[in-house]
Amino acid sequence: MLTFSSRAAATAVASLLLFSSAFAQTTTPATPAPAAKTAPAPKAATEKKAEKPRTAASLQCSKDADAKKLHGKERKKFMSECKKAAADKPK
Repeated sequence: MLTFSSRAAATAVASLLLFSSAFAQTTTPATPAPAAKTAPAPKAATEKKAEKPRTAASLQCSKDADAKKLHGKERKKFMSECKKAAADKPK
């Protein structure tokens, strides 16, 4: 049989655990507004920067990199070397 003080202590611990989660949920602090920029306003989402068409050598190097299953730094290095080699080849 538990004594009264043991029951009171168990109740206090249980209520502390239950209520602590309610008090732990805080809202995130509001972020201040960004400072005004002197740069021109950004272009509309429909206006995209004109992309250069990819060269045949670039497309072929990309296919070769895909075939070798290269990703990340290895792919970047391979693509660079492949494009240099293609540029050095006489046409």
